Amino acid sequence: MGKDHHHHLVHKVSGAALLVTLGIIFGDIGTSPLYVLKAIVGDAPVNSETIKGGLSCIFWTLTLQTTLKYVILTLRADNKGEGGIFSLYALVRRAKIKWLMYPAIIGGSTLLADGIITPPISVASAVEGLRGINPDIHTVPIVLFILVALFTIQQFGTKFIGKFFGPVMLVWFLMLAILGAAQMITNISIIGAINPYYAYKLLFVHPGGFLVLGAVFLCTTGAEALYSDLGHCGRENIRISWVFVKTALVLNYFGQGAWLITQQEGHSLVTKDAAGKIITSINPFFAIMPQWFVPAGIIIATMAAVVASQALISGSFTLINEAMRLNFWPKVKVKYPTDLKGQLYIPSVNWMLLVGCISIVLYFRESSGMEAAYGLAIVLTMLMTTTLLTYYMIIKRYNPIFTFMCLVTYLTIETSFLIANLNKFTHGGWITLMIASILISVMLVWYFARKIRNRYVEFVRLEDYLPILEDLSRDLTVPKYATHLVYLTSADNREEIESKIIYSIMQKQPKRADIYWFVHVDVVDEPYRMEYKVCEFIHDDVIRIDFRLGFRVAPKVNLMFRKVVEDLVKNKEVDITSRYKSLNKNNIIGDFRFIVIEKFLSYENELPFYEKLILDIYSFLKHLGLSEEKAFGLDTSSVTVETVPLIITPPKELNLKRVE
Repeated sequence: MGKDHHHHLVHKVSGAALLVTLGIIFGDIGTSPLYVLKAIVGDAPVNSETIKGGLSCIFWTLTLQTTLKYVILTLRADNKGEGGIFSLYALVRRAKIKWLMYPAIIGGSTLLADGIITPPISVASAVEGLRGINPDIHTVPIVLFILVALFTIQQFGTKFIGKFFGPVMLVWFLMLAILGAAQMITNISIIGAINPYYAYKLLFVHPGGFLVLGAVFLCTTGAEALYSDLGHCGRENIRISWVFVKTALVLNYFGQGAWLITQQEGHSLVTKDAAGKIITSINPFFAIMPQWFVPAGIIIATMAAVVASQALISGSFTLINEAMRLNFWPKVKVKYPTDLKGQLYIPSVNWMLLVGCISIVLYFRESSGMEAAYGLAIVLTMLMTTTLLTYYMIIKRYNPIFTFMCLVTYLTIETSFLIANLNKFTHGGWITLMIASILISVMLVWYFARKIRNRYVEFVRLEDYLPILEDLSRDLTVPKYATHLVYLTSADNREEIESKIIYSIMQKQPKRADIYWFVHVDVVDEPYRMEYKVCEFIHDDVIRIDFRLGFRVAPKVNLMFRKVVEDLVKNKEVDITSRYKSLNKNNIIGDFRFIVIEKFLSYENELPFYEKLILDIYSFLKHLGLSEEKAFGLDTSSVTVETVPLIITPPKELNLKRVE
């Protein structure tokens, strides 16, 4: 009731909600005018045909790709109000098509990898505006300082500065619109570039024009992040805000185009020395500003770049958190720095992103170099989203002809972008693809290692052992191990239990307890579901609790288990007071002890080479991540970890001979 009410308030259309939406959703796509037209022109002389063709491509990319595919179509694929490629995968995996996890893993990894360039390119493009005031200024230290400060404050939460995101982006988009419209008045014929003929002419008639798509694509790179942040603001707020955002973006792009044709026709934006080193570089974004406004424009642009970077960082935390819940990523520490819904902080991801961003800045140094590498990985994300979205439309029984037309249209558009972006591989695009490949490898290893391990975990029927558990519970000759003994079980079927748990209770060291609890956590496809089911096998003796948690819910088993026990006591379904006479007489609650069974790969195994390699890497990653008890939020004081060998293949019979 409370969650639904909160959900309704967050997603309700209002002036305040629209302002929040501007701050959270559109930072990435909103800062694209800082570098898109500069990237399209490059160091070639300005040509009106190229400019009009580029503007036409930008307009139709924003219309077909961002508006139609993402704002209208993909936002419909919400998972209980949540968006993003892993939310979409959680929706379509119900179809039981196993290979669909590949596009989800590739899409998530490439989104994360290309996101490492988003903060540097946005901040660098904004800060480089200072060269219009002082051409000799060194911008790299300033860019690094801003990035280090931004990543350092993440651990304290962004609730305070988050209040300024909306107003900052409102000022930013109004600035874009006003500056663009002022320039369009000087060359009103630029509006004609909306005609798709100019795009066709550039791409298919102009020599080498097709490769311009690699630069044009930068205008829509934030569309995927737009879908990922759906849960923060709601579909209607995003759609209404997008009308204003797209208008501001188009006005600014066309204003820059009008200035380029009017002021720079036949001239290059870049001046080089005899050795080919860039001496000066004109960014049309800052060039269209009145001279007196440039300092203010640089400050506003830098603030907008910080907002765009913050959205990317928050999105990366959410992405990894979902990957952990879906068993695509090792368990790592997750913190909740504020009480803001959905806000979390993952230290390992934060510092990994910072190292990546610093490396990008030091490697490329100039935003122009980053433009050359940016976009190659994100276009793969879009192709993966198209694949998953097609299956979503099939599952939801969309008109088959409409589904087929969407698939063909977007495969054609995105494959064209991919071909054009492949040109970026040697210019630095290989960096993001290399990072994406590492992330994909980690996700695949983690996923398949768990599959291999689970395949060989032996389960037994619990009812066969209930009489023994009952007898052990009452056997006073066995020292009592704990009043309440709690085991985490991976058995999906409540009638079964791992044989290793039975071994732990009965043979390793007989563990007498008054009540044996078996707790199972099932991650479901809905983002925020929190349910539990209780199954009492023997009254006040053997109880199983099944938690059904959404893929965005942190599995704080200790807190949740305590809440369940409180409910059971309240309903008089269980008695948790100590069974020791002296303590029972005074209503003292019995102790609870959790047992976590860690499985390690036995040396006795003989596995195929690729399975052994996967499990070895898995073991290494596991050591880097959180232990099971910390991952499940258990109190370390009341937890015992038992390690047991995972024997996958029975050892060959040893040919031992006895000699006298």
